[in-house]
Amino acid sequence: MAQPTYRRIVLAARPEGEPTPDHFRLETAPVPEPGPGQVLIRVLWLSLDPYMRGRMSAAKSYAKPVEIGEVMEGGTVGEVVASNHPDYAPGDFVLSHSGWQEYAIADGDSVRKLDPNLAPLSTALGVLGMPGMTAYTGLLNIGQPKPGETVVVAAAAGPVGSAVGQIAKIKGCHVVGIAGGAEKCAYLLNELAFDAAIDHRAPDMPERLADACPKGIDVYFENVGGEVWNAVFPLLNDFARIPVCGLVAHYNDTTLPPGPDRTPLLMRTILSKRLTLRGFIVRDFASQADEFRREVGSWLRAGQIKYREDVVEGLENAPEAFVGMLKGRNFGKMLVQVGRD
Repeated sequence: MAQPTYRRIVLAARPEGEPTPDHFRLETAPVPEPGPGQVLIRVLWLSLDPYMRGRMSAAKSYAKPVEIGEVMEGGTVGEVVASNHPDYAPGDFVLSHSGWQEYAIADGDSVRKLDPNLAPLSTALGVLGMPGMTAYTGLLNIGQPKPGETVVVAAAAGPVGSAVGQIAKIKGCHVVGIAGGAEKCAYLLNELAFDAAIDHRAPDMPERLADACPKGIDVYFENVGGEVWNAVFPLLNDFARIPVCGLVAHYNDTTLPPGPDRTPLLMRTILSKRLTLRGFIVRDFASQADEFRREVGSWLRAGQIKYREDVVEGLENAPEAFVGMLKGRNFGKMLVQVGRD
């Protein structure tokens, strides 16, 4: 009998500037067998996230790049189909980092069991997963929002930004979200109860943002950079806190942006306004994972936090969905449904 096969997507070439589907390659390989202490996982859900653009580059960063010919990395939810680990049995659902493929081998100690009765499995990749924990830890540890303060969040209709805004509302803040397009702004206002929503595509975006922040900005959760940062910068209050989570407007840059060197202005403002500007990676706060799942899970069950998913069917469609996500075409947490649960 022929050995069963599965599909996987590997990095075919490193992009210069914007990635395209041609930078990926769909391959077929034999389904592997788990070794001692390992499990074989059938992938059900694949998370697509902006950080993956950095993994396609060989430039030095906080994590190792994906090598040419290697499976693209990514968070996944899957079903154990074979196990050589005492804590897992076929039929268990697990969170793992199995990447863009239909089957994967993982060490049993590197995965986490999921209970589908507590929340939909896909939420382990979104509001109850890495994006939700990024929002929770970055906002509360670095942003430190206080009742009555103004919190502004970029990419506010995405999985991180939407959670940031809702947590800030729970903490009693005036929340302003910046998103792309009327539909996303309406979602922030009508579904998530933000106090204001600003379309970053509007020609008078800086003026609209200033009107929405009459008392200035105390916390700015940075996901974007670019013109959004330029509009936020003059509105920052003394002692404002800026958690820097992402800079999606610059991920495809191949050179420094044109124009004068604004570093002296930035440094002078950091000094005179006593700003806290701190970059972070979610794993910096790994010790808070249980606290995050407990607290955000309770808010989710109480209806205080809502979430939205943008689902694409089929592993073969992951490259196109990823490219579109980097251009802001997704609406909510970008997921690929690789297999049926």
